[in-house]
Amino acid sequence: MTDFKMALEKLKADHERLIARKNSPVETAGNGIFERYEHPVITAAHVPLEWRYDLDPKTNPYLLERIGVNATLNAGAVKWQGKYLLVVRVEGYDRKSFFAVAESPNGIDNFRFWDEPCTIPETENPDTNVYDMRLTVHEDGWIYGVFCSERKDPAAPAGDLSSAVAAAGIVRTKDLKTWHRLPDLISGSQQRNVVLHPEFVDGKYALYTRPQEGFIETGKGGGIGWALVDDISHASVNEEIIINHRNYHTIKELKNGEGPHPIRTNQGWLHLAHGVRNCAAGLRYVLYLYLTDLQDPAKLLAEPAGYLMAPEGDERTGDVSNVLFSNGWIADEDGKVFIYYASSDTRMHVATSTVEKLLDYCLNTPADGFRSAASVASVKALIAKNKQLHL
Repeated sequence: MTDFKMALEKLKADHERLIARKNSPVETAGNGIFERYEHPVITAAHVPLEWRYDLDPKTNPYLLERIGVNATLNAGAVKWQGKYLLVVRVEGYDRKSFFAVAESPNGIDNFRFWDEPCTIPETENPDTNVYDMRLTVHEDGWIYGVFCSERKDPAAPAGDLSSAVAAAGIVRTKDLKTWHRLPDLISGSQQRNVVLHPEFVDGKYALYTRPQEGFIETGKGGGIGWALVDDISHASVNEEIIINHRNYHTIKELKNGEGPHPIRTNQGWLHLAHGVRNCAAGLRYVLYLYLTDLQDPAKLLAEPAGYLMAPEGDERTGDVSNVLFSNGWIADEDGKVFIYYASSDTRMHVATSTVEKLLDYCLNTPADGFRSAASVASVKALIAKNKQLHL
């Protein structure tokens, strides 16, 4: 056996061992709301060898990696034909991202990428970068993907090679293989986090938005918005209201945005979102929940104080440290919920819970009182209640 063949066999064996690795819940005291798992579900090393290596010994005698993958992150999620699918943002060493479908039989391990990355058609104004797709199986019969389309700011001064403009790109598909590009969302603001609601509202398509004055800075804008659109094939935001606000000295004082589309429950629409604050270590991204009315999804019903999930342990390190981000979750028919989240813009994880537990947490956890005195009052009320139990 040649050195090339021996090296290739080892590469294949290591890759298969990684993909087939069993993933088990982490046994910690926890908070009872969700379970984390021992291993990430998708890393850069999960990306198929054929996408990264030239496997021809004549043109690559040293078996060098030709196309490097920096990170696998921020995946949309959908249950499709009995399989758990993630549309993963795959970021190369060149900073360009693309989408690729990874499939698992159980939603927890054995995620394998389909044969090729997704081909996303370009518009007349080509995207420089695309990322963070939210998937929605809509009642109109299509599966929609809404993602961030990034382009260089045409108004940037000469020599400024970092100013960008963000828009919401829209595609739809019937099979997650052939993607039909629609015109980008027309909005008076930059939009980096736009999510399509799964049902019509008053006969219209409904969007969760995040209006920003700049690519990075929210300016006077920000918050999770709500907009109704007549025609998704020529989507335009004409009227936008903020349904989930930023607040001073909270987990979302700097920015917040909708994660995946909300889950319909018997007590309302259950939302997963991310909140961002500034600290000495930089931006800190965490995940939080809120609940809106079934008949009026723009009406807030409940929102627990603080975060549901924050970076822990190895999750705190990576390409952009101290970050959790989610734009995909799946609710099974039995009520089990798979929360897919990225840590530090580097790798994908899963946490599991149930609709009942998440609703209980959302409805029975004290809301933020926005002052230390209110936080103390909540703690003392819980202490008083527990004293009456005489445990």
